Parts: sequence; structure tokens; C-alpha cells
Amino acid sequence: MTSLKALLWVVGTLTVVVLAGAAYFLFSSPAGAPSITMNDDMPRYRAGSVEIGVKTDPGTPRVGDNRLIVDVRDSNGAPVSTKIEAYAEMPAMGAMQAMRAPADLKETAPGHYEGSMNLSMRGEWPLTVKISDPIRGDKRLQFDLATDREGLTIAAGGTPVGGSAMPADDANVITIDNRRRQMIGVKTGEVTHRNLVMAIRAVGEVTFDERLLSQVALKVEGYIGDLKADYVGTNITKKQVLLTVYSPDLLAAQQEYLETLKRRPNPGDQNGLLRAARQRLALWDMSTQEIKALEQRGEPQDYVPIYAPRSGTLIERHIADGSAAKMGQTLLTIADLSRVWIEAEVFEADLDLVKVGMAVSVTLPYLPGRIYPATVEYVYPYLHKQTRTGRIRLSLANQNGELKPGMYAEVSLKVEIGHKLSVPEEAIIVAGDSRVVFVDLGGGRLKPVRIKAGRNAQGFVEVLDGLSLGDSVVTSGNFLIAAETRLKTGIEQW
Repeated sequence: MTSLKALLWVVGTLTVVVLAGAAYFLFSSPAGAPSITMNDDMPRYRAGSVEIGVKTDPGTPRVGDNRLIVDVRDSNGAPVSTKIEAYAEMPAMGAMQAMRAPADLKETAPGHYEGSMNLSMRGEWPLTVKISDPIRGDKRLQFDLATDREGLTIAAGGTPVGGSAMPADDANVITIDNRRRQMIGVKTGEVTHRNLVMAIRAVGEVTFDERLLSQVALKVEGYIGDLKADYVGTNITKKQVLLTVYSPDLLAAQQEYLETLKRRPNPGDQNGLLRAARQRLALWDMSTQEIKALEQRGEPQDYVPIYAPRSGTLIERHIADGSAAKMGQTLLTIADLSRVWIEAEVFEADLDLVKVGMAVSVTLPYLPGRIYPATVEYVYPYLHKQTRTGRIRLSLANQNGELKPGMYAEVSLKVEIGHKLSVPEEAIIVAGDSRVVFVDLGGGRLKPVRIKAGRNAQGFVEVLDGLSLGDSVVTSGNFLIAAETRLKTGIEQW
């Protein structure tokens, strides 16, 4: 009986040992492997078809080493093994360059990654988590992380699990809490229809009215005798003597006319030779009165006077007393300054808005406070290659001579663009050829949207595509938002 009890005791002991060993092998991790338990307190975020848990240890990041824990699962809760890169980066400030703290993540269990990152100083360290998954697509999540501040806040790339599902095209929506919005100074404006009136300003110059210019030239070769209009700027009266000229050809023509006149059979006879000789003198600018005086005098005139064709101001002189004058050479130029032109340069982008007959106002630095109303008289059909501007022409009366050729002028035009959908111009961020605005979706969520912009007018920009009536857009603080969330490397628009 005693032997039987001893045997039963041994069998019972062995059974307990076997069961304990089996439990050990079933429920314990292999040697050297870390113990993995599901972190129920780990915040999780949805990005497309995957859920990503991210947290730091300690929960309030500190200066020095911090542990980053990332857990990736599919929509069914199964772990996802993939390539993950994570880093915290303090943006550049002044002369200080940006500092990056990479996390050396290693997969410690299927879908579970841990690594350390070293934050070298106190401050803001935005955290970026990149997931490269050829099956489910690449993901990029951004978090607000700062030393001495507890937890992480999703900024872009995902939404908290349990919140509203994020549409596929809202992957770039960023979230900024009220505290940060206040620090940045975020203000918003509404997308609405406005009556836009565009102001066009152009730099111009006072010039001569080319229709009121006269040039004095000879139709024969000769020599200048007495130059009456002897300096530039002198006032000229129509029909006054400008100069006298000696020309052998003109002298011979006078003699020929007198000889033909003497040889006519009857004093009143006008034969062909006489008419031809008279016509030659007229073509060489001898007036009817001068020809009659020649007939009465009966001898040629050595120095023939040249008369002013119009009243005005002498603006060019190319001769002096006794100088030779070639046939066709411009001797003098006379300008009537009672009316002048203003030629202004308009940028190529605005040129199609300028039409003949448009009202404009002209001001001159020389005459502060004076405004001259005018109309567009002509739009030149070509551009200047160097400046890429087009030229327009105005005409102004100048009876008292206030407007002097060569003066600079400022030309202002106002063009009604119409009732257009528009946003405040400060809402637009220029990124190369792109124009980007932040649309306020509510709840602290901001979405960067690329738009097609039209013309600027009165502090507003016409919106051709990308926004709808009633949208709320960020008008102040948008550059700081872009810098803080590092959108320039995170979304296609940038």
C-alpha cells in the first residue's frame, strides 16, 4: 500500500512538471525576443487601408534619447510588415540650420517597430513617419512633437481611428489646434463674387506729335547764306524767312526762265517752254510771288529765301552760315508744341485690356497735383523685345507749353473686369508656377488646394478653378503653416 502511494505521488509530480513546461513553451517568448503585448493605450490613425499606431516612450518627449514605437495593421487588424522610416526634424531658425533626429526603427514583431531617436535640444520637433508599401501604397504621416509637451498630435496624412473617415483625396489635410492657430495668427476670408476693377499703371514720356512736325530741306544743292533761325528753341512763325541759299542750279533756272520770257513773240503768250521753265522754279520751292518779283526785276536772285512751312519751335538745326547743303538734306526741323503725345509702356499681361477710346488720367512729377484727363488714341501693334511691354499713345493739348517733350509721365487706367469669383490676394502662396491656398474645413483641419488664378484687382485675385463659392480660406499665417508642417516636401502642389 505504501509503495502504491509513492508511485502515485511520483506520477502526479511528473504530470505537474510536464504541464508547467508545456505552458512555459506555449505562453513565453523565445529566448532573446522582446515581450510584445498589444498597446491598448497607443493612439492609432487611419491612412488609407492601414491603421498605424504611434507613440513615444516616455509619453512626454525629453531632451536626449526617446523611444519611438510604431505599430502597422491592415483593415482586418492583421500586422503589416513593410519598410518604415521615421525622423523628427527641428526647422531652421535664423542662422541655425535644420536638425534631424532619425529613429533607427527595427521590426521587433510582425508589424511592430521600435527604435530610439535623440532630441538634442528643447523645442518643436515635427515628426514624420514614412511607410513604403508597394501593395497598399506609400503613406506619409506628420505629427506635432515637442519636448516637455505630452503626446503627439496628428498634423497631416491621417485621421484618428474612431473619427470621421478621411477621403482619399484629403490625404494632405493638416490639423492645427486652437492654441497653435492663435500663436500663428490664423485668419480666414470667404471666397465670394466681387465686382473687380483693375488699376493699370504705366510709365510714359511726353513726345512730339509727329503729325505736327515739319522738316526743311532743299531740292537742289547749294550754300547757306544768311541763317535767320540760328538756334534751337527759337519760336518760328509760318512764312517767316528761315534762311537764304545760293544754288548754281537755281540761279541757272532763273536765267533760263528770264530768257524764255524775253523770246516769246507776244507778251501775253504762254508757250510750252515758258510753262516748263516756270514749273521748274515752282518745284524748287520758289513761290508765285517770288516768280512775279523775278519777272519784274528782270534779273536772277543770287540768294533765294526759304520760308517756314508752319509756326512752332525750332527743335533741330544741322547748318550754319556759309555751310554747304546737299539736295534732300534735312536742314531744320520745326515742331508745333500746341499739342503733344504721351507714349506709355504697358505690361504684356495687361495689354489686352487696353482699348482705343478708354479714359485715362495723366500726372507728371514736374507738376504735382495736376491731373490731365485723356483718352487712349492708339495701341501700337508690336512689343519691345527687351522689356516685353506694349506701347500706347495719348494726345494732350498744350497751349501754354507746360508739357515739354522728354518729361516722364504716369498714366493710370481703370478696367472693369466684371463680377468674378475671387479671394483676398494674401490668401495665395506662390510656389513656382503653382498657386496654393489653405481651405479651412472646420475642426482645426486645413486643406492645401492648388488653384488657377486670374487677374489681380483691388487686393483680390480672380479664381478660375479650384475653389467654390462660400469656401473659407486662410488669409493670415498661411506661410507659417506651410513652414511648420513642411508641406513643400509632402504634397504634390509644392
